[in-house]
Amino acid sequence: MKNFIKKPEDLVTSREQTRAGFISFALEKNRRSTPIIESAKSFKVLASNAKTAKALLKIAEIRPAMLTAAGLSDKALNYFSEDDKDKAILGLIENFLEPAGKYFVDEVVYRYLLIKGDSLGGSMRNIVGVLAQQKLIRTLLSNLSIAGIDYQWLCNKTKKWEDKPIADYAIEEQLKALTWTNPKGMYRTLAFNLNIPIVKNNIDICLFSANTDEYNDGSIVDTPESILMLGELKGGIDPAGADEHWKTGNTALNRIRDAFAKNNLKIQTSFVAAAIEKKMAVEIFTQLQNKTLSYAANLTIDLQLVNYCDWLLKLK
Repeated sequence: MKNFIKKPEDLVTSREQTRAGFISFALEKNRRSTPIIESAKSFKVLASNAKTAKALLKIAEIRPAMLTAAGLSDKALNYFSEDDKDKAILGLIENFLEPAGKYFVDEVVYRYLLIKGDSLGGSMRNIVGVLAQQKLIRTLLSNLSIAGIDYQWLCNKTKKWEDKPIADYAIEEQLKALTWTNPKGMYRTLAFNLNIPIVKNNIDICLFSANTDEYNDGSIVDTPESILMLGELKGGIDPAGADEHWKTGNTALNRIRDAFAKNNLKIQTSFVAAAIEKKMAVEIFTQLQNKTLSYAANLTIDLQLVNYCDWLLKLK
């Protein structure tokens, strides 16, 4: 740690890194919006078969899209009968589409895009953490590859352990856990987003002294003696939210340390974040110096992320 983080300023996210993070997020948002745009095009073509706004009710193929344009979510529709749905669509037509005159098709497509865009914005807030996790996993896999270390990975889709593939392209999108042998010949398993009973909380990064059998579909969480390290991962790049991320992360880490101390168990903790501002950098650095925090890294700084992953892979 001393070789790579010598002062609080080393942890701070620069303007360039913040800008790059925002651009990366914007590109991902655009990529994920492509299916919505394409569906809107199809919606417009099919809706154009209607001569009047009310005729839209008779086109079965666009009924789900009409309900979306009316502002109804999939969750809300569970409480609607077919008659209720008709009334919702009719309300859309009478209040918004008919007043648009001959431009009623454009109007309904705009409203469809508005609702879908709002939904995408909500899902993107959840995607931030996913993208941060994928970046961490990709760096871990790169470190393993460079070191020539074999591993097995748990596929979130198949729920099965897979051997190291010849080409590991995009497996970070499906990886739930990763197992390898450290330089001392001890098995290590790293898993993500597990509820740890001793802490009574969901933890982002969880490192266990265990092989795939001992991991046992995640039931290893009931054996706190096997837990080596628990860490917080914050992927948000907006500086405005950085301090709040640190506060919630630090609270979670303190809860972890207290829970293990009460059970006379040792635990190492870490904090990794994309947005680190000056004030929180000082607090993080102080905790590193007094060994309250075992390791920390800025997700946007390759040197720190690579060495964080190296620390994880070698942890005794």
